[in-house]
Amino acid sequence: MELAQVRLLVADFPSCYRFYRDVLGLKPQFEAEQGPYAKLTPEGGVAGVALQDRAQMAQVLGELAAEPTGYRSLVVLRVDDLDGYCREITERGAALLHGPAPMTDRMRVAHLMDPAGNLVELQEWLLLRG
Repeated sequence: MELAQVRLLVADFPSCYRFYRDVLGLKPQFEAEQGPYAKLTPEGGVAGVALQDRAQMAQVLGELAAEPTGYRSLVVLRVDDLDGYCREITERGAALLHGPAPMTDRMRVAHLMDPAGNLVELQEWLLLRG
């Protein structure tokens, strides 16, 4: 068995798609701004973020597409230069909730929210795990 992907269920697919593509700078496997599905990866990365339209998945499961309350997921992206990346994404419209700030003696982090309310953590590793 292998993990194929983790998918975020989002109510406003176009806004979330543009956030991950245009603000965070992830590259889509194919253009799909209207959904109902997309996978976006960092430049040179293998793992990425997959998005699925919440209403479409609810239809498949025969349920209502109610919005969850509270934080339901945390997307973690590792970057080499946290301060520089945070400057870039705030210029493109991101609003940081926290940081950049130390999390441990091994990493610094910043947090923001995507349009669906999912938390995004940006990590800069100061020391490699030993």
